[in-house]
Amino acid sequence: MTLAHAHSEPRKPTRVVVLGASGFLGRRLVEACRRADVPAVGLSSRDVDLADAAAAGALAERLHPHDVVVFLAALTPDKGRDSGTLMRNLAMARAVCEATRRVQIAQLIYASSDAVYSFATTLISEDTPAAATDLYGAMHRTRELMLASEAKAPLAILRLTAIYGAGDTHNSYGPNRFLRQALGEGRVALFGDGEERRDHLYVTDAVALIVEVVMRGSTGLLNLATGQSFTFRAAADMIATSSGRTVVVTSSARQNPVSHRHFDIINLVRAFPDMRFKSLAEGLAATFADMKAEARG
Repeated sequence: MTLAHAHSEPRKPTRVVVLGASGFLGRRLVEACRRADVPAVGLSSRDVDLADAAAAGALAERLHPHDVVVFLAALTPDKGRDSGTLMRNLAMARAVCEATRRVQIAQLIYASSDAVYSFATTLISEDTPAAATDLYGAMHRTRELMLASEAKAPLAILRLTAIYGAGDTHNSYGPNRFLRQALGEGRVALFGDGEERRDHLYVTDAVALIVEVVMRGSTGLLNLATGQSFTFRAAADMIATSSGRTVVVTSSARQNPVSHRHFDIINLVRAFPDMRFKSLAEGLAATFADMKAEARG
C-alpha cells in the first residue's frame, strides 16, 4: 500500500484541523496552511484532551463535515516510556476514531514514525514489514491499525524519520541535542564515535510534505525521509563548522551495537516529483541561525 492522490492537481480543502498544534511540528503546520491561504484550526491538549474519556464527543463538537484532520498529537518518549504512556496514546487514537464516526470528514492524516521498523533492517521502504522493538514504536503501529480499521475517513499514514529544527523540545540524541550542546557548552557528546548512519529530515521539509498530502487528498502509506543517511559524527562536525565558534566533538565508550538506517524513497519521489530537500548542512546551518536568533530574544 503506497500513497495515492485523490486530486491530480493541488486543491485547497475547506478546512484543516491540526491535533497536536502546540507541538514542534503542529505549530509550523498551522502556519504553513495559513500561508497557503488554507483555513486551519489548531487544537492542543488545552482545547481537547484526547486522552480523556469524554474526548471523542469534545472533538466531534469541534469538527465540521469535510474537514481534513491531521493527527500529530502524541506523548513522546521524553514524556514517558512506560505502559501508562502507551495506553494514554492509544486512548487518543480511540477518541479520533470515534469522532470520525460522528462527523464525516474529508481526510485523516496520521503522523506515524519510522520507529515501527526494526533496526535489524538497514534499508527501509513502504514494503518493509513493521516490527516495532519498543513501546513507542508499538504505540504508533497500534494507532495505525486502529485508524485503518475503525476510523471512518480516507486515511493517509505518514511514517516520519527523525526531524530536526529550531523549537524542538524532545532533545533526543541527534542534531537537535547536538545543536543545543554546541550553543550552550561548546561541545557535542557522541555515543561511541557516532558511527551510526541515520536519515535526518528538516522540519520545514516535513511540513511541506504534509501540506502536499493535504492538497492532493492523498491516501495510503508513505515514509517521509530524504533518502540520504549520514553518521552522527558527520552531523556533529557540520554543526561545529556552522557554529562560528570553537566546538569540541567528543566520543565515549560504546554501550550498544552500531546500527544503520537508510530509506528507499522511490515512492516519495513518484508521489511528489518536485520535492527538493534541504541538504543536511543547509538545514543545520538554518537551524543554528534560528536558535541563535531565539537566544537573543
